[in-house]
Amino acid sequence: MATIYIDNTPYEVKAGKNLLEACLTLGKDLPYFCWHPAMGSIGACRQCAVKVYRDENDTKGKLFMSCMEQVREGMRISIADLEAKEFRAHVIGWLMTNHPHDCAVCDEGGACHLQDMTVMTGHNYREYRFDKRTYINQYLGPFLNHEMNRCIQCYRCVRYYKDYAGGKDLDVFAAHNHLYFGRAEDGVLESEFSGNLAEVCPTGVFTDKTLKQHYTRKWDLTMAPSVCHHCSLGCNTTAGERYGTIRSITNRYNGEVNGYFLCDRGRFGYEFLNSAGRVRKPLVRSQLPEATDKYTALKTAASVIKVGRAIGIGSPRASLESNYVLKKLVGEDNFHHGVSDTDHIMVDMALSILRHGSARTPSLREVEKADAVFILGEDLTNTAPMLALAVRQSVRQQPLLEQVSTANIPVWQDAAVRELVQTEKGPLYIAHYTPTKLDELATQTFLDTPEAISRLGFAVANLIHPESPEVRGMTAEDLALAQQIADSLMAANNPLIISGASSGSDRVLKAAANIANALCAREKAAGISLVVPECNSMGLALLGGHKLESAFEAVLNGYADTVIILENDLYRLAGAGAVNQFLDSCKQVIVLDHLHNATTEKADILFPAAPFSEADGTLVNNEGRAQRFFQVHPTQEEIQESWHWLAELGTIMAEEQISNWHGYDDIVKAIAKETPELKGIGKVAPSSEFRITGQKIPRAPHRFSGRTAIVANVHVSEPKPSEDPDSPLSYTMEGYRGQPPSAAIPFFWAPGWNSVQATNKYQQEVGGHLKGGDPGVRLIAPDSTTHFSTAVPPKFVPLEGHLFMLPLHHTFGSEELSSHSPSVRERIPGPYVAVNAGDALRMKLEEGQLLSFSIEGHVYQLPLTTSRSVPSGTAGLPLGLPGVQFADLPAWANLNRDITWKKQPQTTF
Repeated sequence: MATIYIDNTPYEVKAGKNLLEACLTLGKDLPYFCWHPAMGSIGACRQCAVKVYRDENDTKGKLFMSCMEQVREGMRISIADLEAKEFRAHVIGWLMTNHPHDCAVCDEGGACHLQDMTVMTGHNYREYRFDKRTYINQYLGPFLNHEMNRCIQCYRCVRYYKDYAGGKDLDVFAAHNHLYFGRAEDGVLESEFSGNLAEVCPTGVFTDKTLKQHYTRKWDLTMAPSVCHHCSLGCNTTAGERYGTIRSITNRYNGEVNGYFLCDRGRFGYEFLNSAGRVRKPLVRSQLPEATDKYTALKTAASVIKVGRAIGIGSPRASLESNYVLKKLVGEDNFHHGVSDTDHIMVDMALSILRHGSARTPSLREVEKADAVFILGEDLTNTAPMLALAVRQSVRQQPLLEQVSTANIPVWQDAAVRELVQTEKGPLYIAHYTPTKLDELATQTFLDTPEAISRLGFAVANLIHPESPEVRGMTAEDLALAQQIADSLMAANNPLIISGASSGSDRVLKAAANIANALCAREKAAGISLVVPECNSMGLALLGGHKLESAFEAVLNGYADTVIILENDLYRLAGAGAVNQFLDSCKQVIVLDHLHNATTEKADILFPAAPFSEADGTLVNNEGRAQRFFQVHPTQEEIQESWHWLAELGTIMAEEQISNWHGYDDIVKAIAKETPELKGIGKVAPSSEFRITGQKIPRAPHRFSGRTAIVANVHVSEPKPSEDPDSPLSYTMEGYRGQPPSAAIPFFWAPGWNSVQATNKYQQEVGGHLKGGDPGVRLIAPDSTTHFSTAVPPKFVPLEGHLFMLPLHHTFGSEELSSHSPSVRERIPGPYVAVNAGDALRMKLEEGQLLSFSIEGHVYQLPLTTSRSVPSGTAGLPLGLPGVQFADLPAWANLNRDITWKKQPQTTF
């Protein structure tokens, strides 16, 4: 710590930080533009000037840019000095000379950092009276709107897009005050993280195009803390609503998880919530729709379950509470996981590795600090985008330690650091069966079959610790690569192994676990991060349950005749023939979901389940972190959470435990009591009884307007606001105006800080943890067991007349819910099958021709895409894309043509 004096008042601050960070951490209002806590300082805007004095006798001082000045013991500065204030006012005047001053029509208005800073510096009137510079804006795709005339040349956009996120297609052009930030030509921004430009940009140059279609000012949004439902990482979000529709998803800072950023799937995938395909009324097919209401549907379903033999199929995209209530309703022996059989095996194994091993799972923030990374069988950009973004930061760790520290350059001095490091990167090794976007950063890549990837992983583990089994039959080249990887991991201080369920190979998971355990046995602080398929896959695994296949068998063998399907489209989990046979064999099919799909069309009784924006619940992410999402706005009575529907069914059926529940908190307590590993979920967020000075936490900002006008078509008098019995949040702007517990922060706002930059007012230190700790409770910890799997697979052998079909994933298209969003739909590729170029040549097939093959009896005909990197004897089939029928991959595909098959050598890079 260091003592500094700000306007003659002493303060204790962290030594080594820059002065701007220190001032903001102390709660001082000091304007800035180019600096960002995730990206450091470059001193481009000159807005954060302060007066710095040599000592207590110096009365004149000098102006310094606070973001470029390092804190040192005894430093004396002044923020309030008249010369410093005048300088800051002049700077913002220069920056605004070409700004159009179009706040009234700007999408950023009311949440604009530029507005906040102009007010903070006292820049009230325009002094520039001449023609303003104008630019032609660009089309940047379905996610972002471009308005270059508002630019103040802070460089944040290119620094984030190019330097931080690794994008290649956005840059700065021209020079001086004629800078243009955009693409070389109009076109869709290619990065999966482009949407963050809307929050990184301090003005309205880059804005959310999906919000523009139904625009609402920030102060007129009802907001609530939420958790992204589009992958397993559990990024924190803020959902904003107006007139009963969700208008935007923005980042909600969590210092341990997503920090300041979101991926585009998480930011723009929300529009399914407003879809015309929403289930909005209960349906009993034996009755006329107009004769069916909530109570009729409940009584009918209860009577059906009572007389039948019911089983339940849970969901990895439903909350922990909904899955638990379904399990209690049908009984533990009748509860089945609504996941493919391969996913069931893979997630259970991932959970076992995290429970029974030596390596701990790091948070995304900790992943950024890893100084050697080995990825096995995961295309992170497509399966867990924010983990890929964290890995991008991790490759900087070794150069930062070895070069930057030696040169005595502070790590926040971004321009100097990047100039020194240049293209130097730390060790990153990637083993996958297709190229990934992270390959450009990799020290070495290994492209081969899952079996070969597994064998490489086992070989690395053996080289680190001899108790891990030896791999026989390795080539000299592969052994040399294994030795290189082992040496890099052993030389690192924080080595990290990343794998997951995406390849469908349990051997790859076991190899990853062996490497992590071997490192720990060598007393290395190794971490292991495992990607699982969906937002609550880990929570569902913690609850326990049987395979989907056993649910099918129970009905087909006559042990059950009624099924309750929770928020799941079974046609995405098993072959259409098997699902049809299963559903047709059921006497009654009861479905709870929020979007119409192929499974809801088969429902005899259908309940409208609330999606995450209209529900309360808990998710458990891939690291075992339980996090709460809150209902954003009240809904009509006929739409409610799945756990609410199921609890009402249990009450009607007089199920003893369910009948004793009186609300959400009782369900949480029951879960914690019954499942020891889940006992921590009661601490995830404040209970519904929580109050601060007797007040609830308002979901709406204090400037919320038009509350009476919203319902003027119903009645001119303002109705009583809806009450929320399941959380400490209110649906109004009335309530406690201070800072609530971090898990219940509905939006970031502070006096003078209306933009997302207000986050700094909620942090213990700028860029650090939130006050009171970051949201979420870790439920899983390794038991320090050093166990080595011996399941080394044999070499892959191609099968004549067949291709070994491997799963391919896409950021846009493979995930179910986001695929219903119109903006995301524009980015979804068409159906295809990827085949090794040499194999395609032998099959006499050209690019774009149809390849006919069958998997487990289902015939596919898909356009062929050739690839030199797909291993010979295998092919890649994209999962979840529209037009591609489900297949439980990996699996052998039978080629529906006469082909002369010749084994080709595998390729290693």
